[in-house]
Amino acid sequence: MTDTLVDFALDVLNTADAKLKAQKTMVYAARWRDEEIDLGITPACPNRPKRPEKPELLFPRDMPKRKKGNSDKNKINLLHALSHIELNAIDLAWDIIARFSPMHTSEDFSLPIDFYNDWLKVADDEAKHFLMLSDRLSDFGAAYGDLPAHDGLWESAEKTAHDFAARLAVVPMVLEARGLDVTPDMISLMKEQGDQKTADMLQIIYDDEITHVRAGTTWFQKWCDYHQKDVETYFQELVRKYFHANLKKPFNHPGREESGMIRDWYEPLAEASV
Repeated sequence: MTDTLVDFALDVLNTADAKLKAQKTMVYAARWRDEEIDLGITPACPNRPKRPEKPELLFPRDMPKRKKGNSDKNKINLLHALSHIELNAIDLAWDIIARFSPMHTSEDFSLPIDFYNDWLKVADDEAKHFLMLSDRLSDFGAAYGDLPAHDGLWESAEKTAHDFAARLAVVPMVLEARGLDVTPDMISLMKEQGDQKTADMLQIIYDDEITHVRAGTTWFQKWCDYHQKDVETYFQELVRKYFHANLKKPFNHPGREESGMIRDWYEPLAEASV
């Protein structure tokens, strides 16, 4: 395998084993930071990343509801769901690097190396999160793949595979921003249950996710500025076109503001009920 960042991306996307996918990500991120490696360009990305045989993937509507009680079973359900999100996030970060690598040399809106640096940091963070959560699952005698999971995250990636701005609007600015809304309550719940170890892990994830949403917001704004699009109206247009659902309240406005998001962008997209 040649040593370009896009080659690294394709290798991770084509790795089925979940832990190996995360471990390769961290190795490749370190190599990119420490060595002179070219970006590379690929004319095509896999439509779907390779995944392990388990977990079984269900439609979101078929997923069992998670309970909040202080039991090992409920905690395993939560940690497994979060692990699945982080595994998807690893692939989503590598996919945006590889899929939109031709934009590096575009005569229209060209993506500088700083863009790829940002998304490699995202991939590296998500790999760290996945391995951390996997270790915590093992504390309860469980492992990733033991429970079913849903495929909604990658469905969003497929819908936006042809549209750079839409990918940013839907993945970091909607899906990852949702994590900013719900994670503080998870942290509080773990503290109430006396589980400081899980609370500390969730705090790390929350702090990192703010930087991920900020990366999406920053590059979406740059794209809109270049194309003379109004950020607020174009974000709402793309979310309505590709997300096909109302955003859920309540919002964590301080966390979203720290990530560069403005209330006027997302509040009109919310469901009516609170």
